Amino acid sequence: MPEDEGARRTEGARSQQAPVRKRQEKETHQWNGLRTNHTTVPRFILLGLTDQADQKQLLFATFLLIYLVTLVGNLGLIDVIQASTTLHTPMYFLLSVLSFLDVCNSSLFTPRLLTSFLTADQSISFEGCMVQMALMTLHGSGECVLLSIMAYDRFVAFCHPLLYHSIMSKHLCVQLAGLTCAAGVFISAVQTGDVFSLPYCGPNVIDRYFCDIPPVLQLACSDTTVANVILLIFSTLITVPAVSVILASYAYILVTICRMRSLEAQRKAFSTCASHLTALCLFYGSVFLVYLQPNPESVSAYNKILSVFYTIMIPMLNPPVYSLRNKDVKAAVLLRVLNLSRKRIC
Repeated sequence: MPEDEGARRTEGARSQQAPVRKRQEKETHQWNGLRTNHTTVPRFILLGLTDQADQKQLLFATFLLIYLVTLVGNLGLIDVIQASTTLHTPMYFLLSVLSFLDVCNSSLFTPRLLTSFLTADQSISFEGCMVQMALMTLHGSGECVLLSIMAYDRFVAFCHPLLYHSIMSKHLCVQLAGLTCAAGVFISAVQTGDVFSLPYCGPNVIDRYFCDIPPVLQLACSDTTVANVILLIFSTLITVPAVSVILASYAYILVTICRMRSLEAQRKAFSTCASHLTALCLFYGSVFLVYLQPNPESVSAYNKILSVFYTIMIPMLNPPVYSLRNKDVKAAVLLRVLNLSRKRIC
């Protein structure tokens, strides 16, 4: 009978699928058990800079002013470099990239910090924390690489002045800017993936105003030894070559300056390097003080102040550091202001 044969085939197929269903149900049950044991916290609580209500208004006004100065200074510097043909050189191209990174970096932290002064909700979603950490690592790694590229640019300018424009061509500058971005994306993806591959089942309080890697790792529910080793390896991978390029470049620059016979020429050379050396000391000094400590948990308030310095203050300080002692930039700024004033009058 055709109907009986079809029924037997259906029953046979069901009997073959039964073990598969049981195995799938067993695996689902095991997975649900794992999720129950390591339930991911939906949100993190950022303690911020202060819990004193009477200080929040003053801090809000202060950091709002800092943020506005940062935007005006860096965007203004980018505009001046683009508008002035005398500043269309490799050094100022790299400086405009640095200003762009500073705007992005400041915009990542300051608006949320300002919001925390106005609202009682200090939480950030799990996904939001992940995105913030990824962008923070991207900008930090990118600036680390960019500062070393700027040191190499100064090395070529001082030690090979006749070949400067042929070595530091526009094509190479664009490639170096792309290298900065690529290095930042790679380190960010590895380190953020490393941190958030761990389970977080509570507590969920971060004693910072942003999702920094060390305090987030402290909240993991499993052993973080491997994660810390991976973090150390890739931090070393980006930091050691960058610092080595900087030290080697300025060692050659120092030798070249010392060989100059004119004291006036030496003074001008040191003055030219002073702005970049200042930016290097500000960035690496604050970062090393925060992350190269034997027991960072014991100096939480100290770390908060330093983290404010390298995430919010340095982006504000870079434009005046690079422009106040630079005659070309000051002349270009004055010319740009005069041109804008004439356009408004007309």
